[in-house]
Amino acid sequence: MFLAQVKSFPRTEFWRYILGFLVIALFYFLGQAPITFAWLFKLGLTELQNTPQNELYFIFDSNTTLFLMLLMFVITLFGIILVIKKIHKQTFKTLVTSRIRIDWKRVLFAFSLLAIFIGVTTFIGYKAAPQDFEWNFNLPKFLGLFIIAVLLLPIQTSVEELIFRGYLMQGFAKLSNSRLFALAFTSIIFGAMHLANPEVRELGYITMVFYIGTGLFLGIITLMDEGMELALGFHAANNLVTALLVTSDWSVLQTNSVLKDISQPSVGLEILTPVLVLYPIYLLVFAKRYRWSNWKEKLIGKV
Repeated sequence: MFLAQVKSFPRTEFWRYILGFLVIALFYFLGQAPITFAWLFKLGLTELQNTPQNELYFIFDSNTTLFLMLLMFVITLFGIILVIKKIHKQTFKTLVTSRIRIDWKRVLFAFSLLAIFIGVTTFIGYKAAPQDFEWNFNLPKFLGLFIIAVLLLPIQTSVEELIFRGYLMQGFAKLSNSRLFALAFTSIIFGAMHLANPEVRELGYITMVFYIGTGLFLGIITLMDEGMELALGFHAANNLVTALLVTSDWSVLQTNSVLKDISQPSVGLEILTPVLVLYPIYLLVFAKRYRWSNWKEKLIGKV
């Protein structure tokens, strides 16, 4: 099983996970070098130090900024591979799934399920309240966005999944021998990672319910399915399709998307809808398709 397999690996002492996480964090910070040097070259040291962080992302056109931002995840991926192969002496596959090989059909199913939902609901939202949107489509810029997003956004989402639903979940399971501890702790850390997002500054800390709830949902489908494939596809669809369809002045991804949301941001029941309504529906769909059972044992039992 996905977490239990860790017990059979020879190099899973918890100090290795601490060291591995530090190495991954180092690669993440190294990955920020391209965009930092680009800002430095454009502004100079003094002006760079005096420019607010939220304004730095508008110095270049959005495609260039997005490309430079996503490069850090490409570099982080190399750090993850290095840690798994050199520190833990595991195969990369064991970080992703307990199956004989990665099930790409599962990745595609989860991706398609959410991509269709986002596309349909975006169309309905645009038709129902066109005054809340601005037509933002520019073919040359959109084509640039499309190439960058298709090539790099799945790497960004996969890196997050590999760290949280893979590396940290297996590490905390090894430490605590508890599935619930691994699930809860990685979900909280995943939510905390998004504290710096502009959505949180704009809408308030209530948005953390969404981020932590999303981490919990992705963790549940990983544990129930004994692998990360569904989480990989779901997370990729969320970021990729949203980046292509809709942007706003207060979202973390500023893109040359088809539409721009110009409505006044506010927090209502819609922030809870994914966590309380949509995610349970997705769980039912996945459970039915993949015949999940033993929920209690897989979610809160011992490793």
